Amino acid sequence: MSEGFTIAIDGPAAAGKGTVSKAVSAHFGFAHLDTGLLYLSLIHI
Repeated sequence: MSEGFTIAIDGPAAAGKGTVSKAVSAHFGFAHLDTGLLYLSLIHI
């Protein structure tokens, strides 16, 4: 079993969470999951 960790970035709307999370994931080579886009995609189903 592979052990790892999850980083969650939380904050108010338009605070720059997406910008920070993309920069952190690119810098450290982590996968990036934009849950905001997931929620928006549910609106269009």
